[in-house]
Amino acid sequence: MQPSKRTKPSRYVGRFAPSPSGPLHKGSLVTAMASYLDARAHNGRWLLRIEDIDGSLDAFADREILQQLRLLGMRWDADPIWQSQRQALYQRYFERLKQLNRTYGCGCESQQYRHRAYPGRCRNKLSNGTIRTWRFKVNQGLVRFNDRWLGPQKQDVYRSVGDFIIRRADQSWAYQFTVVVDDGLQGITDIVRGADLLSSTARQRQLADALSLPKPRVLHVPLVLDKHGNKLSKQDHADALDCSRPLKTLNHAWVSLGFEALDQVNSVDEFWQQAIQQWACQLNI
Repeated sequence: MQPSKRTKPSRYVGRFAPSPSGPLHKGSLVTAMASYLDARAHNGRWLLRIEDIDGSLDAFADREILQQLRLLGMRWDADPIWQSQRQALYQRYFERLKQLNRTYGCGCESQQYRHRAYPGRCRNKLSNGTIRTWRFKVNQGLVRFNDRWLGPQKQDVYRSVGDFIIRRADQSWAYQFTVVVDDGLQGITDIVRGADLLSSTARQRQLADALSLPKPRVLHVPLVLDKHGNKLSKQDHADALDCSRPLKTLNHAWVSLGFEALDQVNSVDEFWQQAIQQWACQLNI
């Protein structure tokens, strides 16, 4: 971790944005905890967004996630929002990209470019006459930003990713697009999330620039890995959190963030008080 001193923002707004494909597990709690601590350490607001436009969703997982957060003493500062209820907003910003000539229909099979940069085959002319997806036209050159945990970062999106998908063949919206619209409209000033999303940041900053939306500060925390060295995930059936022993569960997540366990605390409220103080001190807030 490479924390750096900075001026405290006048209006901090953070968020936690889980996908309801299952209950929270240890890895997702670490992300939730870090975002919550950062918001509280800044005396800011902490919002909750349910990212439920993906296809692999559990019908009741959103309710379970909210209940898990409550049992662990985490309180959000406004009513949660569900992405599934914001389709008209996404359409409006999609039309804006069309007007700006920053998106185009693509006829290529997306799986063909899953592990390599898209070469722009349809950027100037649709390759086979049938639009499968819509892609965002990225700019060439390095995107530079500072990560509050990892330090200075840079990425050439054009070379490493290419024009990326913002609307899929089934007409659903891609994560990279919706997260930028939602963060902008919710006034998010700081994004705290797992390190697996670090590589998405440059893409999202280009999109935000194109849509004239603000670019939040970012902080990416280490991932929680399983015994095989893979990221814990709901898709791989990671165990749901045991919220019947909240202090133990919170301490496990706290230690995963690189801190020593708070063994002497006697309540959830006391845990959060001490954790917020230590987080603020460690990150020079």
